[in-house]
Amino acid sequence: MTGVRARGVLFDKDGTLFGFEATWSAFAAETIAELAEGVPARAAALGEALGYDLGRRRFRRDSPVIAGSNREVAELVAAALPDASADAIEPWLAARAAEAPLAPAVPLAPLMARLRGMGLRLGVMTNDAALSAEAHLLTAGIAEVFDFVAGADSGHGAKPDPAPLRAFAAATGLSPAEVVMVGDSLHDLAAGRAAGMQVVGVLTGPAEAADLAPHADAVLPDIGHLPDWLTGASAEEAREGR
Repeated sequence: MTGVRARGVLFDKDGTLFGFEATWSAFAAETIAELAEGVPARAAALGEALGYDLGRRRFRRDSPVIAGSNREVAELVAAALPDASADAIEPWLAARAAEAPLAPAVPLAPLMARLRGMGLRLGVMTNDAALSAEAHLLTAGIAEVFDFVAGADSGHGAKPDPAPLRAFAAATGLSPAEVVMVGDSLHDLAAGRAAGMQVVGVLTGPAEAADLAPHADAVLPDIGHLPDWLTGASAEEAREGR
């Protein structure tokens, strides 16, 4: 391995570090049931607003929740429930999401150790709330490896705005061109392109390769393939650990 394509990697969280369906589908069903308070019409309204199929217990591919911020989700809930307010729902959702059962996309600790060993600066930028992001990284045992963690409520904005991505570059002293944005949604890739970063899509969220490929430098099955892409290692070199 002769070189590395980047000096920093900025990860999306849901659908990237953690598998989207495995982490959020059952959690969403429980949250909708709690908000609906046993009223089928309320549950149906919430499912429709959130792009969630109550029968299949999974999000539709066009769900606004997939790439939406915590505030945007709170506004969708409030619109579906006339007696609710987004201002009240937003912190409740953040606290509730912090307790979601996590399904890491790959074993995260060894992967992050490998990336750190390559001399990379690491960050997370999610449209989730910062409270949830920090709780999830702590639960996964990887919080200490990141130089930068931001949510949509951290003051930098939300994807697809490139501002929070540029905040990571500024915080780590890197130029945007030295950073790879890794995510599972078009919001992630659009933000990365607009920020002047390299962009890599992963298939651990609802989007398919055909959705992401036109907008990405590469599409990988999951973030476990990232070190080899960064170094340009062949499959044989990867197996031999070179």
